[in-house]
Amino acid sequence: MWRDENYITPKPKLFSDAYDYYVDSLQRAFMFTDILRKRGNTYLEHIQKDQPPVLVFKYDMIMDGRTFERPVNFALVRIIDRRKPEKENVPSGRERRSTPVPDSPERNERPIVVIDPRAGHGPGIGGSKLNSQIGVALNFGHPVYFILFFTEPEPGQTLYDVQQAQVRFLEKVNRLHPDSDKPAVIGNCQAGWAAALIGADRPDIVGPMVFNGSPLSYWGGVEGANPMRYKGGLCGGVWLTSLWCDLGEGKFDGANLVAGFEDLNPANTFWTKQYNLWRKVDTEEKRYLDFEKWWGGFFKMNREEIHFIVDSLFVGNELESGFLSLQKGKTISLKNFQDPIVVFASRGDNITPPQQALNWIVKVYGSVDEIRRNGQVIVYLLHERIGHLGIFVSGSVAEKEHKQIMTSVRMIDYLTPGLYEMIIREDPSKPWLNDHIVDFVERDMGDILDLDDGLEDENAFHPAAAISKFNDMVYKTVLSPFVRFWSNEFTAEWIRQIHPLRVQRYLFSDVNPWLFPVSIVADNIRENRYPVEEDNIFRNAEKQFSDAMIAILDTYRDIRDIGQEYTFKLLYDNSWMLTLLDRPASAVADDPAKQIMADELMEQELWQLAMSKGGFAEGIVRIMIAVMGSNRVWQRNQFGLAGRILQKDDRLKSVEQDDLKLMIKQQAMFFNKNPDLALTTLIHLFPEADDRMKALEIAKEIANSDEIIDDLENEMVEKIRTALDFKAGGV
Repeated sequence: MWRDENYITPKPKLFSDAYDYYVDSLQRAFMFTDILRKRGNTYLEHIQKDQPPVLVFKYDMIMDGRTFERPVNFALVRIIDRRKPEKENVPSGRERRSTPVPDSPERNERPIVVIDPRAGHGPGIGGSKLNSQIGVALNFGHPVYFILFFTEPEPGQTLYDVQQAQVRFLEKVNRLHPDSDKPAVIGNCQAGWAAALIGADRPDIVGPMVFNGSPLSYWGGVEGANPMRYKGGLCGGVWLTSLWCDLGEGKFDGANLVAGFEDLNPANTFWTKQYNLWRKVDTEEKRYLDFEKWWGGFFKMNREEIHFIVDSLFVGNELESGFLSLQKGKTISLKNFQDPIVVFASRGDNITPPQQALNWIVKVYGSVDEIRRNGQVIVYLLHERIGHLGIFVSGSVAEKEHKQIMTSVRMIDYLTPGLYEMIIREDPSKPWLNDHIVDFVERDMGDILDLDDGLEDENAFHPAAAISKFNDMVYKTVLSPFVRFWSNEFTAEWIRQIHPLRVQRYLFSDVNPWLFPVSIVADNIRENRYPVEEDNIFRNAEKQFSDAMIAILDTYRDIRDIGQEYTFKLLYDNSWMLTLLDRPASAVADDPAKQIMADELMEQELWQLAMSKGGFAEGIVRIMIAVMGSNRVWQRNQFGLAGRILQKDDRLKSVEQDDLKLMIKQQAMFFNKNPDLALTTLIHLFPEADDRMKALEIAKEIANSDEIIDDLENEMVEKIRTALDFKAGGV
């Protein structure tokens, strides 16, 4: 048979795919190993430099806590604004980045103070990217400060010393910005409760506080979904922390905390994180190494610090209950907050679920009326799916949630006291701008409780906390002296160095001579890379195998978590334990029901007299509150319009900001107490007909701020028209 000599018989796709996949896998194996080698080298280099923050921003040291009379390993730094390098004495050779500043911020913008978690890792995650919390704050013209910490705690350092040092830092920020509003404080994860300790103790030095993924209700959670809260009880409580501190010569190794986080999701720890790097080895290197630099930075705590945190916060839950005492004779009450609180949580967060971020509001205040009586504004924001770390590091979260929080910080100051949910939605009229509309929807305690499956499951944690204290006392009395006798600096360091999280970094680094050829081969491969096609049969089989591995590990996790929850309940949630170790009475002050009854005893004439006092400014503020809150949704564009209205009239423009905030709280209290009486007494605040006409026009303007007047807003405008009674004034 005749045959064309140039004709080549095509190889079957199975064989060609197999060959291509073999070449690709071999190349990926060397590149993957080389990236792990770089991770290990980065870890060692980071240690040699004393593990500085992973911030991508330059900063200047303002105060170093290691020089205080009671030294602590914390410091206050100011982030150098990359948009104004010449004003920050930046060397001329440094690269500059030009970023437009929205809305032309004023010169005296409120300073922002960011605090990162000290939970085993180092500081800097809140500013590890240009598009981050710090980057957003800089973009809006705020002077930004950062509270960082160092690897080694100072000898004898306690949590009270740390809290007092942070108070001094915030006092310094206030002195540096005497003409600005009090600084807003952003606390990430565990730094949220650290910030809460400052705000509740010294509300005079802090402005609005933002708690991002911060646990304040440590026992909160949903049955079958939040197993981390059971760990303390299953381990017998805080005694295990005491043991690790004894083995560490008085110091607790942060690697143990990181290992606890990794244990939560074995599929991600043992497979997904590595497989994601393997599959995207050509593009994932920088992101992986940047994250691992922070994740693998293990910081220490003193015995006194970690014992207090575990015993009083995680196991004891004393902050929420009102029993927490940093110094003898003085307890910390979360009712002491004076400025607005913003709580950002996510339904996808398995470390700080929404219940742990929000339930303290119900426990501390009891009712929205109690929040109002305390003149407090609490705003919460829920993300539907982002994980715990994504709250701090995700670029999309920074671009949306953190941007809108930062944009709303000034406006939140003028919300009437109460509980709100912050709703962020896209602006349908400007989809090309990726802009958002922000509403603050009034909520009640039932909306928070609906996120939980009931609070009864928390009863078992009371006996668990009591058993924890007993076990710790027995350990300190019987075993601790022997452990301390055989422990020394050498054994403590040896135990730290053989921790699996450190060993894996040593094995994959240049310390291991067997990896010497890997970098040479990997560099050559990158120059002659032959990646496999996505539709390759074996590539797809690899993905299916990965999915199966994840499913297996997830199944193991679910079975393990169910078993741990069942064991915890078997140990502590039984009638014998609950009877023997009854829950203590809460130290949170005052029964809200009694206060409501006391308020209702006030004479109607006294309320009417109080509501009739004031003038044009008080009347306009009351009208704005009535219209903006008529549908229980406070729109940010209405606040913008209200601000412009206040600047148009000389009588309103002359009102100082602090007086305006007080006026808003007072008028809101009147309106919440008796809306009808608050409206009927309006006429006493506008004796002149022209002022009443102007007040009615302002009411209409506020209602029409979004060019749509709903039925409730229209009804309120009509009530105001009737209350102002133009006929009585001769109009």
